[in-house]
Parts: sequence; structure tokens; C-alpha cells
Amino acid sequence: MTGLVLDSLCVTKDGATLVALDLAVAPGEVLSIMGPSGSGKSTALAAILGVLGPEFRLTGRVLLDGEDVTPLPTRARRIGLLFQDDVLFPHLSVGSNLAFALPARIHGQAARRQAVETALDQAGLHGYADRDPATLSGGQRARIALMRALLAEPHALLLDEPFSRLDADLRTRIRAFVLDQIRARGLPAILVTHDSDDARAAGGRILDPLGREAGPPL
Repeated sequence: MTGLVLDSLCVTKDGATLVALDLAVAPGEVLSIMGPSGSGKSTALAAILGVLGPEFRLTGRVLLDGEDVTPLPTRARRIGLLFQDDVLFPHLSVGSNLAFALPARIHGQAARRQAVETALDQAGLHGYADRDPATLSGGQRARIALMRALLAEPHALLLDEPFSRLDADLRTRIRAFVLDQIRARGLPAILVTHDSDDARAAGGRILDPLGREAGPPL
């Protein structure tokens, strides 16, 4: 993979510039976009995913693996998203939550079951396939949410404040797990956060939504 490129990506609303990013994120790199609430962080992710509302004006391009994905619908962009809330389906088991994300090329009950079991092993949750999501701890839910995002085989990953609801100790451990998975898979990733510890832990550049340095590098 050649990474994620934001080619003069600019979002304006009512004449005000909210997002101005011109950069490349290499495979395995985690770029942090940091700023307070309302600064344009989530708008930047919406622009990359292609889900901006009609009140916004978008210029520039999003390129992934050398392909201009700007004209494509969200589902065709091969960009994963990890939310602040894990958003597991409450009516499905843990295994079914994971299987929901599997691409169509993985067909057959045995192959899909094996893919789910492999993901659970990687998350340190072997044997949890039949569990109800409501019985999981916050850390377990966060790991399942990440593995579900990865099972869809994205070529890039966006993270929207994914650690903000975790307590300090759990936050450190889950953050390390998520970052390790991203680097091991060579995914270009963008982390949106208002927390400087999360941004520094990511180990990459730290910018605001207008492309300015927003914090000290490691």
C-alpha cells in the first residue's frame, strides 16, 4: 500500500475555513489531529470518509493507494472508522458482530468462523464468540470494535476519540493495543483527539485541522 494522501483538502462553511490539510500518511504511520471541541477535527474525518453535509464546501482530493477516492461513495473507499463509542450491535453475539464486517470474498461457514476466531485470538478474547456484548467490559468492547473495523480489510483507518471513555489505566493499555495493531498491519491512520497524551503516544506528527503543528513531537 502506498498510504493515504490528502491533496489540498479544504472544507469551508459560510466562508470560514474549517479544514486545510495537504499531507501524506505513510503505511503504519499514525497522524494525530488535535484540538478542542468544535475546532474541525471531526469535520476533517467526515471529509475523508465522504460524509460531509450539504452546508459544507469541499475542495481537494483524497487518494488511497494512489487512487483518487474522492468521487466514490463511503462504502467503496476502503477506509475504516473507529468511533468514540464502540457501537457494537446489541442484538448480535460477539462473533456475529465480527462476522458482520467480513468481506464477501470470505464465504463459507467454516472460513468465516475461522476468521472470527483468529480475530478473537488476536484480541486476547479466545472463546468469546457466543458472548452477549452487554456482558463485556469496556476494554473488551474496545478490542472487539477494533477487530471488527480491521476485519473489513480497510486500507486506511480513522480513529475518532476512541479512548476518551476509558479510565486512565485501561486507556493506556487499549491505546497500546490499537496502535500495535495499526503498525503491525501497515495501515495509514489518522487519530482525532483533544488529549495530548493520546497524540504523543501515537508517535507521529501532531497537527490541528488547518495543518499547523499542534503539539511537540516525541
